[in-house]
Amino acid sequence: MYEQDTLSALDAITEAQRIAFAPMLFQTALCLRNTGVLAYLDEQGKQGALLEDITANSNVNEYAISVLLDMGLSGRIVTHKNGHYFIAKIGHFLLHDTMTRVNMDFTQDVCYQGLYFLANALEEEKPAGLKVFGEWPTIYPALSQLPQAARESWFAFDHYYSDTAFNAALPHIFSNKPATLYDVGGNTGKWALRCCQYDDNVRVTLLDLPPQIALARENIDKVGLSHRVDFHAVDMLSDAPLPGDADIWWMSQFLDCFSPEQIITMLTKIRRVMKPNARLCIMELFWDAQKFEAASFSLNASSLYFTCMANGNSRFYSVGKFYNYLETAGFRVEKRVDDLGVGHTLLICQSQQGQGTV
Repeated sequence: MYEQDTLSALDAITEAQRIAFAPMLFQTALCLRNTGVLAYLDEQGKQGALLEDITANSNVNEYAISVLLDMGLSGRIVTHKNGHYFIAKIGHFLLHDTMTRVNMDFTQDVCYQGLYFLANALEEEKPAGLKVFGEWPTIYPALSQLPQAARESWFAFDHYYSDTAFNAALPHIFSNKPATLYDVGGNTGKWALRCCQYDDNVRVTLLDLPPQIALARENIDKVGLSHRVDFHAVDMLSDAPLPGDADIWWMSQFLDCFSPEQIITMLTKIRRVMKPNARLCIMELFWDAQKFEAASFSLNASSLYFTCMANGNSRFYSVGKFYNYLETAGFRVEKRVDDLGVGHTLLICQSQQGQGTV
């Protein structure tokens, strides 16, 4: 889809203006949603509503409503006929589509202020935008300390894209009845819980940074499964030793948090301690493995979150490059499953023959 420039000159200059004023359109869409204008127009259906009626059912004045609606017309969010405003298809999805809401909240609450410093992040190879929340080297140790809106939107974004894929991945992971599974980068413990609920015999060890271990332990204790889940606090980039008893090493939306060099280092470290018949299972979002252009667009946009806010050096990768990282670390892909959940790819890998495991 990206091999040719298919736009006419008129379409191209129109798109250029939409880019030039993109922040205004984004904030307008957010305000139309959050002030209740879209919900009110949605309720009015095909009869629409007059400006004064929309204003009377909002908590802002007529001036505010009028500038929002005018930009909403230009953004194709609403339509206008015979003095009445109507919600358009784009407005409908802004209001009702869960993915759109999650993406907008993540952009607004986590990324928007910090993206002003994108140029600095690109030059420094550091998350220069993170300073809008505080002074941390990366966002990961800061997650529990972010402002409430940013924290909630971050986890909503993370969980939305992983939760639906979890259910689809479980049959592939448990097809050979693993006894022990390592959840690397286990975050809040959702995957560990899902595994314990799916298979009554599996035992899970969650490997993550200490603050995330504490959060996951609390969540797992609440549901009474602490007797089947162990915890190993570790920085995967450190020289700290890793346990090696797992039948399955699981990583979901974890490696996109690191640079290529860091990915290869961690994968090599894991390969060296894996049991000979163990498998490495990686579930990621790859921008070039998507069925729809909107999905690729969303992933490439989200990569700039990693650049500016998360760590300055990671992204959502292409699957082609990822295969190279795996090969360099001594793995080969045994099985690939695309289109899990909202566009995830599952890679089931084993150590390359002759590389050796201990």
